[in-house]
Amino acid sequence: MRILVVGAGAIGGYFGGRLMEKGEDVTFLVREKRKQQLDQDGLVIESVYGDLKLKPKTLLSGENAGSFDVILVSTKSYQLNGAMESFRSYVSENTMILPLLNGYAYLDKLLSEFGEERVLGGLCFIEATLDSSGKILQTSPAHDLVFGERSGEKTERILKLQDSFSGTKASFTLSENIEQEMWNKYLFITTVAGITSLFRSPIGPILEQEHGLKTIQKLLNETAAIMKEIKAPIDINIEETQLKRIIGLSYGMKSSLQRDMEKQQPTEADHFFGYFLQHAAEKGIEAPVLSAIYANLTVYGAGLLPLK
Repeated sequence: MRILVVGAGAIGGYFGGRLMEKGEDVTFLVREKRKQQLDQDGLVIESVYGDLKLKPKTLLSGENAGSFDVILVSTKSYQLNGAMESFRSYVSENTMILPLLNGYAYLDKLLSEFGEERVLGGLCFIEATLDSSGKILQTSPAHDLVFGERSGEKTERILKLQDSFSGTKASFTLSENIEQEMWNKYLFITTVAGITSLFRSPIGPILEQEHGLKTIQKLLNETAAIMKEIKAPIDINIEETQLKRIIGLSYGMKSSLQRDMEKQQPTEADHFFGYFLQHAAEKGIEAPVLSAIYANLTVYGAGLLPLK
């Protein structure tokens, strides 16, 4: 299969690199600066599962390359509009679009632009970052990508994609219930990103504090209550499950949103927390911890210098 990875950042670069390592036909759609970096230094990954240095195929938006069988989208949610324009010409009638974005609101944009039949469900769990030299640093055991038809069907095309994704050093898993898994992850990542950005700390020191743990529990309960009110397909005992998972995280674990703040970059505050607070207001649900997190990120965002 011809695979197009939109961007070569921490997530797309890592999973695309593992597919390249296996021998799959992978191309990275990048901007000029990243293309120059990759042409000069290669795609460099330092990982607990083994380091890689690869010479990737790259593509600039607008260049002629025909259509691709699958397009893997792993941009920030606020970059989605620009990303869609960059890969639109590489979409054909049979192209599968696999988004790995945070949140859920982005899905409506993709469906509106490309149609129900082209958009798969997807998510990933990975702690990775891009350093100043363009190197991808993958630092914890989790490097999981989950995908599937949003209907849950095992279609011919999704089984073909499963075959392409199999046999890599990363974990690619076909799900028959991807919608539920996406919402479950949304709860998890909202809690972890929210709490680490609020406390400006890795998860370990927060869990050690009595009131830190209580705040995590309150945030889980607030977010799950909103999800249940809007009929999201989450697990029945999701709060308990996710709390156990959070408690089991490595001591120094940081969310990608927290890392963005440390780099003085924009965050996905609206896509994580603004989305839920809008629904909470419509349903008359009090969400004080979510509100505090959103206010914290809004104040932070207002202080950022305009991007050049």
